[in-house]
Amino acid sequence: GKTNMFPLIQRCCFHTSFRLQKVTGLRLLLCAKNKTTWSSLGLQLRRDACPLSRPPSLKPAPVYAAQLQAFHTSLPASKKKTPPESEAESQRSEGSLKDAPKPALYLSLAGLVPFVVAPLAMAIHGNYYPEVAFAQVTYGALTASFLGGMRWGFALPEGSSAKPDWLNLANGIVPPVLAWQALLFKDATLGAVMLVMALGIALHYDVALLPPYPRWFQRLRVWGTVVMVLSLLATAALKLVLEAQTLEGTNNWQN
Repeated sequence: GKTNMFPLIQRCCFHTSFRLQKVTGLRLLLCAKNKTTWSSLGLQLRRDACPLSRPPSLKPAPVYAAQLQAFHTSLPASKKKTPPESEAESQRSEGSLKDAPKPALYLSLAGLVPFVVAPLAMAIHGNYYPEVAFAQVTYGALTASFLGGMRWGFALPEGSSAKPDWLNLANGIVPPVLAWQALLFKDATLGAVMLVMALGIALHYDVALLPPYPRWFQRLRVWGTVVMVLSLLATAALKLVLEAQTLEGTNNWQN
C-alpha cells in the first residue's frame, strides 16, 4: 500500500507545481509585452503583499497622526469656557452696581447723606434756613474738589491708562475752580447752580471724555451725581417757594 501511495502523491505534487509554473510563466510573458501593464501588476503585487507582511494590529502612520491631532485638539476645546450669548449681556453683568467693592459702594452712599438731609429737613419744618443751605453748598464744593483731584490720582501712577498730560491734569482742576467760585456767592441759590455745573463737568470728564474708570464706578458716578444735583436744585427751589410763602404771609398779617 505504501509503494502505491508514494507515486500517486509524487504525481499530484509534480503536476500541481508544473501547472502553477506554467500559469505564472504565461502571465509574465504577457505582461512583459506591455510596460504599463507590468508596472500596474507590480503595484498590485505590492498592495497585495503589504497587508500580508504587516501585522493586523498595526495601523498606518496617517491614522495615528489623525488620532493624535484629534486628541490634542479635543482636550483644549473641552476646557474652553463657553462665550457669553452676547457682548451686551456681558457688559451689563460687568457694569452693574453689584460688582462694586463694598467699601466704595457704602462710602459713596454715605457721602450722599448730607446732600439729601439739607432739603429734607427744610421741607419737614417748612422754613428755609440759610445756614443749612450754605452748609450744603460748602459740602458740595468739597465733593467737586475731591472728584477733580481724583483725576490726578488716576493719571499719575505708572502703568495707568490715563497719561499725566495737559488734558487730564488741566481738566482735573476745572471742578475745584468752579467749586471755589460757588462759595464766593452770597446767595446760596447761585452757589447751588454753580455746583451743578461743576458736578456735571466732572461727570462728563469721568464718563465720556477722559480714559474710562471701571464700568461699575461709572454707574456709581452717574447715580451719585443725579442725587447730588437733585438735592441742590431742591434746596434752591425750596428757597424760592418758602420765601415766597413767608413774604405772602407777612403781607397778609400786615393787611
